[in-house]
Amino acid sequence: MTAEAPPAPAVSYGRLVPVTVHFDDLDALGLLHNARYPLLAERAWTELWQEHGVRFEGDWATAGDACNAVKELRVSYEAPVTKPGAYAVHLWLERLGNTGLTYGFRFCSTDGTLTYARGERVLVRLDAATLRPTPWSETFRSGGRALMRPAH
Repeated sequence: MTAEAPPAPAVSYGRLVPVTVHFDDLDALGLLHNARYPLLAERAWTELWQEHGVRFEGDWATAGDACNAVKELRVSYEAPVTKPGAYAVHLWLERLGNTGLTYGFRFCSTDGTLTYARGERVLVRLDAATLRPTPWSETFRSGGRALMRPAH
């Protein structure tokens, strides 16, 4: 008798990062509060980029690619999250420019098959001294290219 392999996650590009919804993430109606979706997506991105050596450790002058700012954020809610527990955030890049990028995300079930919310976020890489746009490093760009969504 052979054991069946677990089903493959329902993502063919990007990464599926596990996240946890806690009881205190729910609002008075028992739904995941709308502000928590982008927060959980941000935490998932932070975890993913730390795997590539991109991290903020308290010093913007040495933060490199972690020195960035949000230019735009859009979220659409598709199904309510009604209980705490294990979920996932599916992350990918839509666009990787010289100084900016657009990433997509889906807040979803752990296997990626059920979508609760989806969104896009535009980031701009900043020079820590001037707070003006500056190019992403080649190391960052290399990691980013592996997360690109295939052209439709």
